Amino acid sequence: MTELSEGKKAPAFTLPNENGKKISLKDYKGKNVILYFYPKDMTSGCTQEACDFRDAFPKFENTDAVVLGISKDPIKKHKQFIEKYDLPFSLLSDEEGEICEKYGVWKEKSMYGRKYMGIERSTFIIDKEGKINKIFRKVKVTGHVQEVIKSLN
Repeated sequence: MTELSEGKKAPAFTLPNENGKKISLKDYKGKNVILYFYPKDMTSGCTQEACDFRDAFPKFENTDAVVLGISKDPIKKHKQFIEKYDLPFSLLSDEEGEICEKYGVWKEKSMYGRKYMGIERSTFIIDKEGKINKIFRKVKVTGHVQEVIKSLN
């Protein structure tokens, strides 16, 4: 797996959204794409992050940007998450973890001394030509959406 870097072409993907509709990166050519990877629907940090993106959503529309979240949760769980928190953007299901691997977010993590594999919270801003404009790794939820907005402007 090659390490992704800013200025390189973003890896292509096609994944089902919360309604089972296939969504591809190429569908958004001509738009900025905010692609955020998060560990799990309905957990406190992920809920906070999703709600922060929701609350800032009008600002993204003003910068011709689309927000897409990706986790390994199944479609059904994404649908419940979107309905519960009234999220105005799609969540994509990467149950096989293939896209997480392509973007280098599937990492060894550690909690209470226990090591396990999981999604490292990360955000990629992909420009209108499909190139990676900005990479945020090991994202801290608080203030992250403001950083994303700043880097779009």
